[in-house]
Amino acid sequence: MTEDRTSGKPADGTESHDPDFPQAFLDFMRQGWRDTTLPVGPRPEVPNHAKRRAALSAAFPGETLVIPTGTEKARANDTDHPFRPGSDFVYLTGDHDPDSVLVLRPNGSGHDATLYMRPRSSRKTDEFFRSRHGELWVGRRHTLTEKSTELGLPTEDLTGLDAALAGLAPGRTRVLRGFDPRVDAAVRPWDGPRADGQPARDRELAIAISELKLVKDEWEIAQLQDAVDATVRGFEDVARGLPADRGVSERLLEGIFALRARHDGNDVGYGSIVGAGEHATILHWVHNHGATRPGELLLMDMGVENRNLYTADVTRVLPVDGRFTPLQRQVYDAVYAAQQAGIDIIKPGVAFREVHLTAMRVLAEALKDLGLLPVSVDEAMDPASTVYRRWTLHGTSHMLGIDVHDCANARKEHYRDGPLGEGYVLTVEPGLYFQPEDELVPEELRGIGVRIEDDILVTATGAVNLSAGLPRRSDEVETWLAEQREAGPRLPG
Repeated sequence: MTEDRTSGKPADGTESHDPDFPQAFLDFMRQGWRDTTLPVGPRPEVPNHAKRRAALSAAFPGETLVIPTGTEKARANDTDHPFRPGSDFVYLTGDHDPDSVLVLRPNGSGHDATLYMRPRSSRKTDEFFRSRHGELWVGRRHTLTEKSTELGLPTEDLTGLDAALAGLAPGRTRVLRGFDPRVDAAVRPWDGPRADGQPARDRELAIAISELKLVKDEWEIAQLQDAVDATVRGFEDVARGLPADRGVSERLLEGIFALRARHDGNDVGYGSIVGAGEHATILHWVHNHGATRPGELLLMDMGVENRNLYTADVTRVLPVDGRFTPLQRQVYDAVYAAQQAGIDIIKPGVAFREVHLTAMRVLAEALKDLGLLPVSVDEAMDPASTVYRRWTLHGTSHMLGIDVHDCANARKEHYRDGPLGEGYVLTVEPGLYFQPEDELVPEELRGIGVRIEDDILVTATGAVNLSAGLPRRSDEVETWLAEQREAGPRLPG
């Protein structure tokens, strides 16, 4: 029996531990099944995906473009991680199924789009009860016609993909590589310049898609707001389950938020960071095996990914017992002031980097007031120095969308070193972190970490805070936390 080239498993979808079935059982399973249909219609976002494909088509006239979604990934032996489709593929199609591949073929005036997909397993074949792809195991899948109706895309059976890819001219084909080994192997790379470890031609395809994603349309903005709103509810849930007078595990709080994410969305948009006490000083603390303690701070960096896979990215810091100490408040208020300064300058035409520098100057001034800077603020801000970064550590912003770090393949001149544009969505998230081992700060500061993060839409006249539903000022945070605790725990519903 042959193996699936993407998984190493038998191509018919069976597993090594599957039993041998007697003929009588096979004959019995092949009869007496009523067929089913899915009530499908065109999704409202179909025109948005079509516009994106048209824009990509215009960028590469006369060339074949191949964009796979990716394959399921093994978690352990024969169990897989929950499948999350490739972001660029979803951006262009709206399809969420594994193994699918979008092919755009030049037609003289643009491109014809075809979605290659795994269709449903009919009750007329043994696949439906014997294969790991079978509907008895995974549920009803779309037919080719149903998927075409839903997405507004012509569809073909995935079994025809190899023939469709065979013989494509490397110099006239671009592939989004690194997602599907079968596709990567089927389309020979062009023997030309390389960039970031892959053919430069293919790299240019990834760049073009990333730069299209910089400007969010109205539907995307609505998706982000939906994700943010669910995230606000998740933070409320956590606050309602956070005791003021005793410790609880970080993982309990992580789990409370995850319940909201799975109920109101697809999942969390990234691994939730729940850092109690000194864990708040670890930027990507995802172990979450500590516990809260009254009198300390709790930093939570969490976001819901909604059902169309757009994600929020929000950070809040709470005083576990309900009130900031004077020193905690001083640090928190400095970070708030830095964040507000960065938000205040956002508008079309402002350099992306300027948001960061504006927030960092406020933090450098706060560090000077705390007696920590070894030089003046101006000297610390000099690119030849930047000693303030010992306690600020990271950049202030990144793009947000269908990825938590969206548009990652965009060229620097269009992103990191470029101006903001109307329709961009970015985070603003300055922080101060005083490591418990840092002997250059007073002992009373060690172990304090504060980051405040919000999701900001760039409009024609300035900025809109999509996550304004969660308070940011220290006094408002205390009031909000008290209100949530008074309201008491709740289940999503």
